[in-house]
Amino acid sequence: MKKVLVLLFSITLFMACSKNAVTGRKQLKLFGEATLQQMAVTEYKSFLSQNQVLSETVNKDAEMVQRVGSRIAKAIKDYYTQQGNQAVLKDLETYKWEFNLVNNKEVNAWCMPGGKVVVYTGLLPITQNEAALAIVLGHEITHAVAHHGNERMSQGAVAQGLEIVGNIATANNPKYNTLFNSVFAPGAQVGVLLPNGRNQELEADHFGLNFAAMAGYNPREAISFWKRMAAAGGNQKPPEFLSTHPSDEKRIAALENRMNEALGYYKPVGSK
Repeated sequence: MKKVLVLLFSITLFMACSKNAVTGRKQLKLFGEATLQQMAVTEYKSFLSQNQVLSETVNKDAEMVQRVGSRIAKAIKDYYTQQGNQAVLKDLETYKWEFNLVNNKEVNAWCMPGGKVVVYTGLLPITQNEAALAIVLGHEITHAVAHHGNERMSQGAVAQGLEIVGNIATANNPKYNTLFNSVFAPGAQVGVLLPNGRNQELEADHFGLNFAAMAGYNPREAISFWKRMAAAGGNQKPPEFLSTHPSDEKRIAALENRMNEALGYYKPVGSK
């Protein structure tokens, strides 16, 4: 029985892995994107109803969020049109972009599947300018278009599935069963889930930098912004191997290595 379960589980994982059209790497996706987008709409509406949303018609920062977000969304379409990447363009047709600024002191921004974006006012003192905001939105939107949320949910589902299979496989040996359960949770987090989270962050930095540049924002602003973020975070951070984010030093170094590529897409807003 346990061999059959392991075999079925392995076949499911193999079939669920596919090449990501944005990043080019193999990615595990167990959930339908349409389902996730439907869930995102519900959660997005709920979030907005429980928070103070600033109107772009009366608030200049809210208008800036709308303007920058719209330019990034257009840049992504232009980027993949130039590349002739029909898979991404077809996927983008399902996106219903929304960009909102909420009154919240937390330093945060996010993008749900389907293009539902929120920026917190607490982020703006650190972005300080429109170009830095574009860096953030490019990063967060990349998480969505690269289906990182689907991948993370799939990894969590796999972790739960492996735990079930492992318990079945060791059920007749209490000593091994206890060992499996004591090792599995931290092993899965440190060995698999967290490193993949860091990879996703670096992917979002890479492609987000290109998208911001394509939208007409100077990608060099990314270095200054992330240095400000590092300073704002202080020393209260976990070691990198226990974090879903790369270290500040590694992130900045990776961005510097990608800078020439991004500059190749950069044309300042208003230039021809």
